[in-house]
Amino acid sequence: MEIIGHIYTDFPTKFGLPRQSGLVEELVGRIELEPEYRRVEAVRGMEEFSHLWLLWEFSESKRDHWAATVKPPRLGGKKRMGVFATRSPFRPNPIGLSCVRLLRIDLESDGAPIIYVAGIDMMDGTPLYDIKPYLPYADAHPQASSGFAGEVSAHALQVEFPDELLEQLPEDKRRAALAFLAQDPRPAYHNHPEQIYKIAFDRWDIHFTAHDDRAIVTAVIPLDGKDRKHEESL
Repeated sequence: MEIIGHIYTDFPTKFGLPRQSGLVEELVGRIELEPEYRRVEAVRGMEEFSHLWLLWEFSESKRDHWAATVKPPRLGGKKRMGVFATRSPFRPNPIGLSCVRLLRIDLESDGAPIIYVAGIDMMDGTPLYDIKPYLPYADAHPQASSGFAGEVSAHALQVEFPDELLEQLPEDKRRAALAFLAQDPRPAYHNHPEQIYKIAFDRWDIHFTAHDDRAIVTAVIPLDGKDRKHEESL
């Protein structure tokens, strides 16, 4: 299969990413196609759809072998489940699948068409295999069973983000930061109140601790050592 493009997001590493697409609508990604696929006619009609399926590569999870079972972090990292019963990145083929909301298609800038989407769950620079429209009449199954994943889907943290720290982020990034912290990025087997966790988000490191069901932000540090909060963002 050919890589048709890459998606650019605010996460240089996987820690802090939502575990599924669509959970944090405030997280925006930018899809840039490879030169041979930069054809305006290739996206003709896409603007009529509200959501898209993205097929992409777990580029940081490649292995020379595969295992029939994996340990989902949200189940405590100790209970094994069949790899085909999970969305683990460690698979025979490192293919990810995400449903995202289409925001807009830029047909004017260099590198057009550039596609902006919301609700991402992939790292910055993730290789993209394909884009398909989401079809509610065929793809939506409201009565579907969530299996063992439904047992942990409702877990969330109350986020305490002091104003003086939150204001170090651009205004358009603040709601996203609050939302992905509420998703509790820690593996379920991490419950150490004294530990400081660090999430690389856009151009900042966000430090937080977790006590019971609270995430407490302790620092926001520019990754390049400079205050860049007023610069243009994704």
